[in-house]
Amino acid sequence: MGSTVCISPATFTGIRLSSSRSRSSKSSISFLSFLTNPNRNFVSKHISSLSSSSMASSTLQVHASSSTGAASEELDSSYAATVGANDLLIVGPGVLGRLVAEKWREEHPGCQITGETITTDHHEELIKMGIHPTLKGVKRDHKFPYVIFCAPPSRSSDYASDVGGAASLWNGEGSFLFTSSSAPYDRYDNGECYEDSPVVPIGKSPRTDVLLKAEKIVLDAGGCVHKADRGMHLYYLKVGTIEANAHHIVNLIHYEDAASLSVAILKKKLRNRLFLGCDNHPVSRQEVMDLVAKSGKFDQTFVGFTGTDGLLGKKLNNSRTREEIGWEPKYTSFAHFLGVAGIFSWNNVH
Repeated sequence: MGSTVCISPATFTGIRLSSSRSRSSKSSISFLSFLTNPNRNFVSKHISSLSSSSMASSTLQVHASSSTGAASEELDSSYAATVGANDLLIVGPGVLGRLVAEKWREEHPGCQITGETITTDHHEELIKMGIHPTLKGVKRDHKFPYVIFCAPPSRSSDYASDVGGAASLWNGEGSFLFTSSSAPYDRYDNGECYEDSPVVPIGKSPRTDVLLKAEKIVLDAGGCVHKADRGMHLYYLKVGTIEANAHHIVNLIHYEDAASLSVAILKKKLRNRLFLGCDNHPVSRQEVMDLVAKSGKFDQTFVGFTGTDGLLGKKLNNSRTREEIGWEPKYTSFAHFLGVAGIFSWNNVH
């Protein structure tokens, strides 16, 4: 896989949540953990809770198309005749993808941003945001200098092929970034895990195979991998009781921080690298829910965890990524984001 450094943004522990399921809280919390891909096509209402409301009123020019679903043979005539040096293609403009678009626009005013969606379900929202939506498979007569793949494997019948398709749309000039997960790291004892830690061997797990094969395609194409997962606390609040090990360690990062790290990596124009995104404050599932309770930001009450068995997690450390990319998170921990950093000690998890 070449030299390794990985990103794992704040979508906490391998539970994928749709925004429509997470609106029950007083304040929509947008941290990620490291067991699932954090880039689903969430609705714009959730986006507004993750970033500044200016996103909805911005004149962001985004063309959206999709990385999964039936291919279209129609030639897309909506794209500009020429491609700018900073133009960006976002495959899967969900929560993370839209935040990347916003931050990329701030860095490169006047650039064109194109997106890919699986269906037309969210095209109206994209249009309201200044996005011109198209679907996967639309023929193009040009490639893009910057490409980021944010679509999750859950809605794809051939994820590797979808990722390869995105790679074929990169012209090799700027950067190609794939958002993956920390799941492939072969560590399940709550131990330390770094950018270059060993991964699960191919053939051992279908779940990790999907991601590892996609990562290989990206790295072979000269792209970079951004390790990121999705949060679970809103789901836990919804169901109340979870049959899972409360001591399982998760690693968090806020959506805004995941997006800013993605943009920072894209701007570096690096090749064949893995980067890790996290807040460097690993916590157990129980500690996450204790923080949620202390914050007073949620109407629902979490009852507790009933499981005692199962694999444990890993303590991710992305100090190497931070140093190389020159990046620091806005939210230094989940407690910081919730406003309870002063009443919670991290000593019990380090």
